[in-house]
Amino acid sequence: MTDLNALHYTEEHEWIAIDGDVATIGITDYAAEKLGDVVYVDLPAAGTAITEGTVVGEIESTKSVGELFAPVNGEVVEANQAVVDAPELVNSDPFGEGWLLKVSTSSLPKLLTRDEYTALTGE
Repeated sequence: MTDLNALHYTEEHEWIAIDGDVATIGITDYAAEKLGDVVYVDLPAAGTAITEGTVVGEIESTKSVGELFAPVNGEVVEANQAVVDAPELVNSDPFGEGWLLKVSTSSLPKLLTRDEYTALTGE
């Protein structure tokens, strides 16, 4: 199980795990629950430059369409093809197999701790 306290979070309900200069990005269980059953995920291809705060993907559910915002500046090194092929992974394992992107980045913006994020969501 992923240590949720070791992750960083955004106000847009994304989590970030840092390993050297690579940030693994996904959406939180809170966001996955609010979306409902995820049926489609669109992610940028490896090699795509992304800019913090811009829309870089889309997550569609039976309830709504959500946008995926880039929480960091960098270059996509991997998009999770397993999630594209089986979008339900976002619901069933948002902090594990349901990760979305791996991004090479040299700097991180101000991110939230787990406690700050749970205070934001009221969880």
